Amino acid sequence: MDDIQTQSIPTLLQEINDPPKRLYLRGKLPPDEVPRICFVGSRKYTTYGKDVCEHLIRALKGYDVSIVSGLALGIDSIAHNTALECGLHTIAVPGSGISDTAIYPRSHLSLAQKILSSGGALLSEFEPDFHATKWSFPQRNRIMAGLSNIVIIIEASDKSGTLITARLAMEYNREVCAVPGPIFSKNSEGPHRLIRDGATPITSKKDLLEVLGFESNTKPLTQKKLYFDLSEDEQSILTLLEKGPQSKNDIAENTSFSISHTNITLSLMELKGLVKEFSGKIHIK
Repeated sequence: MDDIQTQSIPTLLQEINDPPKRLYLRGKLPPDEVPRICFVGSRKYTTYGKDVCEHLIRALKGYDVSIVSGLALGIDSIAHNTALECGLHTIAVPGSGISDTAIYPRSHLSLAQKILSSGGALLSEFEPDFHATKWSFPQRNRIMAGLSNIVIIIEASDKSGTLITARLAMEYNREVCAVPGPIFSKNSEGPHRLIRDGATPITSKKDLLEVLGFESNTKPLTQKKLYFDLSEDEQSILTLLEKGPQSKNDIAENTSFSISHTNITLSLMELKGLVKEFSGKIHIK
């Protein structure tokens, strides 16, 4: 297809001991400095696993991050769909080529197209028309692990292929996190074993934000007004940032402030604890 291009190997993937020789891309990858968070889990997920995956990804709404997963049935598709719902960038790494005729599973062709139309990406080391095989899924798992800063395991049995991604991530010195679950559930065996082996337990959205170096952004703006005497310019910037993080240039353009005035105002707002800068964008703190 004419929208498939070869992609230079991202910096994170260059660090692993077996990087791909070539990558094929549809869509657009985020800049290297944007955190990539890989969500993986069981194809036979439980209601608990679905709810946890959606809850954690929704906690990232408004942050400049990219959600990575494998386009598979189960937790993978929940991760991609929730990212799309929240307006987050998402990268799908299928165990097949990325042409429309090869995408696997076939039932997720429409999901793949949604990812592309939303500004996300499909990425694979396999030739575009390559059809998935049993061995291609474990092989692609190293791309998911190597591409990501953090890998989060939602649910997995003790013999799940999901654990391959987790083990690879540990080998690559990535941050591996696992969500504990009910002790009577087979889907909790994998996460619990990972936690025993040193994975970081994620028990709340606060845990996730802390792992990412973010702070909880749940305090309403009306509460902030009680603690700070806001100028009109500061109020204008906070109102703008409620729609999502923005660069300093975007803030200046959308408020009609000069760059110098924007920088001075933002510096004062940082001192007041109202905003913080991360990955080149200003966030409400």
